[in-house]
Formats: sequence, structure tokens, C-alpha cells
Amino acid sequence: MAPRLPLPPIPPLAVPREVRRAVRLTLLTALTTLFGYGVFFFFGFLRDLFRRLLLDRAEPDELMVSLSSFLRLPLFSRRLHSGANLSTFDSSQGYAPICPAFEDFYTRRIYRRIQDCFGRPIASAPDAWVDVVERSSNDSNKTLHRTSNKSRCLNLGSYNYLGFAAGDEFCTPRVLRSLKKYAPSSCSARADAGTTQLHIELEDLIARFVGKPAAITFAMGYVTNSFIIPTLIGEGGLIISDSFNHNSIVSGARASGATVQVFQHNSPSHLEAVLREQVVKGQPGTGHKPWRKIMVIVEGIYSMEGEFCKLPEIVAICKKYKAYIYLDEAHSIGAVGKSGRGVCELLGVDPADVDIMMGTFTKSFGSCGGYIAASQEIIQYLKYACPAHIYASSMSPPAVQQVISAIKVVLGEDTSNRGAKKLAKIRENSNFFRSELKKMGFVVLGDNDSPVMAIMLYNLAKLPAFSRACLRQNVAVVITAYPATPVLLARARICISASHSKEDLITGLKVIGEVGGLIGAKCLPAEPEKAKKLD
Repeated sequence: MAPRLPLPPIPPLAVPREVRRAVRLTLLTALTTLFGYGVFFFFGFLRDLFRRLLLDRAEPDELMVSLSSFLRLPLFSRRLHSGANLSTFDSSQGYAPICPAFEDFYTRRIYRRIQDCFGRPIASAPDAWVDVVERSSNDSNKTLHRTSNKSRCLNLGSYNYLGFAAGDEFCTPRVLRSLKKYAPSSCSARADAGTTQLHIELEDLIARFVGKPAAITFAMGYVTNSFIIPTLIGEGGLIISDSFNHNSIVSGARASGATVQVFQHNSPSHLEAVLREQVVKGQPGTGHKPWRKIMVIVEGIYSMEGEFCKLPEIVAICKKYKAYIYLDEAHSIGAVGKSGRGVCELLGVDPADVDIMMGTFTKSFGSCGGYIAASQEIIQYLKYACPAHIYASSMSPPAVQQVISAIKVVLGEDTSNRGAKKLAKIRENSNFFRSELKKMGFVVLGDNDSPVMAIMLYNLAKLPAFSRACLRQNVAVVITAYPATPVLLARARICISASHSKEDLITGLKVIGEVGGLIGAKCLPAEPEKAKKLD
């Protein structure tokens, strides 16, 4: 069994200076946010103490074990934890606890209080506007019950970057024909009887689209990272990962058995320092034996920040030290670049300089699954060695057809210029929304042209207040906090779509501006003239 190799967390006051400047993380903000968590933990422990003393009659030793377990809060990691409601102790039956004490405590005493802000069911396609199913609770959010009522809300949370998720005049008829011809599922793995003509066509199209010799597809984007990384590198190898990489990358790195080093977020200089040090040291405990291979893993657009990676600088450093580059384009492929080909096209990087290009079909193409594009030799090896190809069910044929049709629209192969219009629209919408938020006084993360942007809220108590107030005014937003982000950097994440009209965006800005003012989320001075125009 491969050893568990957790990625070192980055404490808040050790976050790179440029990141601290970007998020405007002041000492007062940090202290008040930590104080808020402290209040939650203090009263949560008191409630547990009385519950165990008065109801469960737990032994004092159990209380001390629980306290010591949940006080080991990994404050600034980006790991994801289970949201299940599991009991920490089941001593009456003699079983050991399934859920660790901290996860159980965090779920019951913190997450449950605001769980109505997460996992909201929808009853329509995830277009610019979406029907959100209303829920109620009569036990302080312990359980949520769906009602028959729906709210028509502006959708600022879905990944529907190019607007393909709600049906398309070119894509939808072809998807329906593929459903009749192939059925919803192939009921088999790719290595057995799960490969159709559509799968082969899609892989050829993806390779041509991103500019690589070959490609391979998988039924799930998360699985693409978490299974491909262990297939490509293992014991004796070195993974150097950006500190803000997605959890799927973290999971794949841990499962690989390779040594894992982390470099500061989007810092080529720190990456080079880590590379230089590790090349000199070599494998630990082997007398400076060289690494079998070194792989640097970055994202095209970081999904919680909306920032582009500094790919040209990273490519130059990796060439210098003969390290492979693994580029995750889950949020960038299809959404950025003149013709939608991702960050390589946007930043002027030759795809031949990137060894492994990963992407998903869930964001820009209105479907599901993921892909790897690389050399013929690498793709052939993955077909023989990757468990996700050998054992997992293949992509649903209608989902494959949706991707094929969407890419053809983007490339203009549907005999129209709708693809170019969608790409221009997503850039225009994203830049307009981001600039207006900044003019209102919000601290906003994300680069120009990125469809993802984060509104910094910092304090845990502001998250549910922001989410619920927006929902009451028919705007659906996504909020995110620890463990998906560092503790001090809770935020609302906005995803813009080409299907949003200018009127939609202005509606969203008015609501967000009003709610942000009520909860004190505007940390910067606003521009009075712009505020008047939106009113």
C-alpha cells in the first residue's frame, strides 16, 4: 500500500506576499475571522460536553479524546472532508468510530448550521436562469425537506461557460439521435465493449482541438486526475504541485506513492527554488540517487481564484530542469483563448511544450467526463495501464455526442459563427462583471478573461448571510469556505456564462451590491458614479 503523503499546509501569515495583497488579508480581518471560528468551537464543545455528560454519560477519557481530536484543526489546508452526519463514538455497540472526531464535530457544530446554503436542488436546466427548489427544516437544519415551491433565480453558480448546458439548436438534435442509436450507456469498460465510433471520433477531435497527437477520454473529470497521476508516476518519482491545486490532483498525488513537494501558489521563482533543491538532494535515504522522473502539476485556471497560471515562465523552468509538465485545463479549455483552445492559446505557449494536457467536458461543453491529451506513446500506455480505462464504464454515448457537437460549434464547423460569438460573449460578460464588482468596493480575485471570480467574504458568518440574502432576491450564488479554501479566505465564487445577457448581469450586480453592503463585505472604497448608474 502506498504511504499517505499529505501536502504541507500553507499558514495564513505565510501565504506568499502577492497572494496576501490580492486578497487584502489584513491582521484585523484575520483576527476577527479566527475569533469567529473560536466562538463556534467553544460553544460547540460545550454543547458536546453537556450532551455526553447528561445524555450519553460518556467517560471523561472519551471527552478528552474528542477534545484533543477536533482541536487539531489543519487551519490552512485545502483538503475536502466528508459532509456525512456520523457519530464519533458508538461505544454502546463496541465499534470503533468510522468518522474521525474532528470531521464529526465540524459537520455537526459548524457545517450543519449553514448546510441549507449548499446542495440546493434545481428543477430546470442550468441556464442563465434556473429553478431552485425551496427547502424547509424544523430541527435547526439537521434535516432539510424539499417543498413543492420553486424560485426562478439568476444562475451565477453553474459552470455553463458557453451556454451549451441548456440545449442548443445544433447539439441537441444530434444528442437525441445518438440516444436512439446507442442507448444511454455502453454498459462496459473501454477495454471491453465500451468503445463506440463516437468515442473514437471524440478522441481524434480533442487531439486536433488542443494540438496534441492523441487523446483518451474518461467518464468523470475528477477520476481523470486521481487515476492518471498514479499511472504516470510512482515510487522514486517527484511531484511538485501548486499549493492551490484541486483536490483531485491532491488525491492522485497521494495515491501515486511519489514524493510530493508544494510550491507557493503561482510563483515560478519558488517553483525553481524547489526544483533546484530537489534535483541536488535526489531521492531521500538513497545517497542522492536521482529521481526517476519529476512532474510539475499546475492548473490553467485555478478554480477557487479564477487566476491563470503563469504558464510561459513555468514551461521555461521545467525545460531547464528536464521536468514534465501536467496541465489541468478543467476550467480553461473551451472558455478562454481566441478560438477556445485554453491557456496555451491565450498565453502563447506551444502545446508541444506541455507534456500532459488534462481537461473536462463539464464546464464549457455542457456534458460530463474528462480527457488526457499527450503523445501517442503516453496515450497508448494509459490505455494499457490506467484502471479508469480498463475497469470503469465508458462515457455515455449521448454525452460523447454532446461534446463532439459543442466543439464543432466552437470551431465553426456547424457552418455558423455562433462559436466565435459565444467566446466573445463570455469574455465580455466576465470582464464587465468583474470590473463592476471591483468598482463597488468588493475584493475580487481572478484575472481578466477568466469566467471564474471570487468575492472575498473572509468571515464564516458572512457566508450564509450572503447566500441566503441573495437567494431571497432570486440570485443563486455558490459560497465556499474551509475545507475547500484556507480558513481565512472564505468567499463567494461567481461563474459567468455566455448565456447571460447584459440585463441579467446588471440584475445580479444590483443584488450583490445591496447584500454586500448589508453584511459589510465591501472592503474597498466604491466609485460613487458607478453605484448611481447601477441604481
